[in-house]
Amino acid sequence: MGFFKKISQIFGSSGRPDSSSYWVAVKCNRCGEQITARIDLRNDLSIEYGEGNSSPTFFCRKLLIGEGGRCFQRIEIELTFDTDKYLINREISGGQFINE
Repeated sequence: MGFFKKISQIFGSSGRPDSSSYWVAVKCNRCGEQITARIDLRNDLSIEYGEGNSSPTFFCRKLLIGEGGRCFQRIEIELTFDTDKYLINREISGGQFINE
């Protein structure tokens, strides 16, 4: 049993959060299903250049649909990050954000 535990520690996750990811948890307004989505901060963001001397921000839009098979409500989230990729604004339609 100890052998398999060591193998899983080598190939498994380290247990600490990934700094290149941002996790979002939402709840569908129609059926109440909870959906979790991962935002890859290296690949999913688009840059938005500010006017004048304002610093650029990063923007991400995701369309989420539940996996339950009973509801196909679209939940659209829009996230805005600063230059250090910290969340500064979030909007949602078709659902509501829940605490993670």
